[in-house]
Amino acid sequence: MDDAFQHDAYLIEQLIRPVVNLYRISAVVPGMDPGPAVAFVRQKRMALKEDIRFFRDENETEELFRIKARAVLDIGGRYDVTSTTGERIGVLEHAFAKSLVRATWRILDAEEKEVARAEESSVPIAILRRAIDFVPYGELVPIPYHFTILFGDREAGILRRHLALRDRYTIELPGDPTKELDRRLAVALGVALDAFQGR
Repeated sequence: MDDAFQHDAYLIEQLIRPVVNLYRISAVVPGMDPGPAVAFVRQKRMALKEDIRFFRDENETEELFRIKARAVLDIGGRYDVTSTTGERIGVLEHAFAKSLVRATWRILDAEEKEVARAEESSVPIAILRRAIDFVPYGELVPIPYHFTILFGDREAGILRRHLALRDRYTIELPGDPTKELDRRLAVALGVALDAFQGR
């Protein structure tokens, strides 16, 4: 396993670039702010079928892994997280029915068994996020939100969207010291929430 994905906390920051969405992922290391960049992520805008690639550096000289949509349009979306050779690392599944009230994602392993799930922490904020979309230009209003990452009923960590002009997220997994959740899947979830969920 790549040492870059052995940390318990990461920062995901959206960078402003033409044509593509670009993210920088940094490890959050005590005593360093924000810590070393471990990956850069490129997502083409308006792609018919999502194919998001994670690279070692901004020049994209070495691909690390990718997120690929299974279908062009899939309400209960499943996204494979794969290595550069196509080997499945895991699956991110948007739980559509549960997400009608608050957004919920399932994180599955390579055999599609559930490892964890991420649930929006606050129902009132979830409702506010949906309601404000009906206001003219409401999509321009940044609303911070938190997801709780759960192993069954046990809290393993949290994913926070910060109030900022550019999208910024932190992932913290203090409740998973044995790294039961592959950190590549955790980081992929953070990018997926920004790229696929919209608000």
